[in-house]
Amino acid sequence: MPMGKKLLAEGFGTFWLVLGGCGSAAIAANFPYLTGADIAPGNPFGLGFLGVSLAFGLTVVTMAYAIGHISGCHLNPAVSFGLWASGRMKGSELLPYIVAQVIGGVLAGGFIKLVVAGGPAFDLVMAGSNPLATNGWGTHSPGGYGFWAALIVELVLTFFFLLVIIGATDRLAPSGFAGLAIGLTLALIHMISIPVTNTSVNPARSTAVAVWAGVEAMGQLWLFWVAPIVGALLAGWVYRNVFSDQAS
Repeated sequence: MPMGKKLLAEGFGTFWLVLGGCGSAAIAANFPYLTGADIAPGNPFGLGFLGVSLAFGLTVVTMAYAIGHISGCHLNPAVSFGLWASGRMKGSELLPYIVAQVIGGVLAGGFIKLVVAGGPAFDLVMAGSNPLATNGWGTHSPGGYGFWAALIVELVLTFFFLLVIIGATDRLAPSGFAGLAIGLTLALIHMISIPVTNTSVNPARSTAVAVWAGVEAMGQLWLFWVAPIVGALLAGWVYRNVFSDQAS
């Protein structure tokens, strides 16, 4: 497959992931847009954490079957690093993939902000601790979790995410089910960690909205590059050297 097509697929796919995941969090999670004493008990029409978790999972499932045969459907710099560490990706493709993913994600983040600006949720979405569904710790953690909790959860969850991805796409794995397994894993990851960091496990997803949300979000962005990439590299090494059928 020509590299240009791969990069275009990664850009479109990451746009879809950010739009579906962060878009559902920013636009639909808190609907109706009520604040203070007017908040409806249970917020019956909003998606909430469960809905946002499923939205992120669905973006991966749908794109896995749409572009998996073109680019591998990474949609995530950490995934690209993990696949490279496991021997599944050429080093020469790593940087172009990451650039395409970040560009696609940032365009989606801008699109979400544009849509939100056209409705009554703009002040609510932009004034909260996680504007545009940004990631963070401390005052920017939905549950008030600190730095070390954020670091550990992002590293460990990305590690297991990559184990699932690499294992589900192994030549010995049952064919045709990888997209479903990977999407369900991402949904589960969000169910665990939205209260901690608003869930990243994806540097492109974090960058996509941080650049539109302001200085504070950008100041914490580095952790959501470092922790997922380290977790992914560890998973790639472990799978290649421990679980692979070629491992000694």
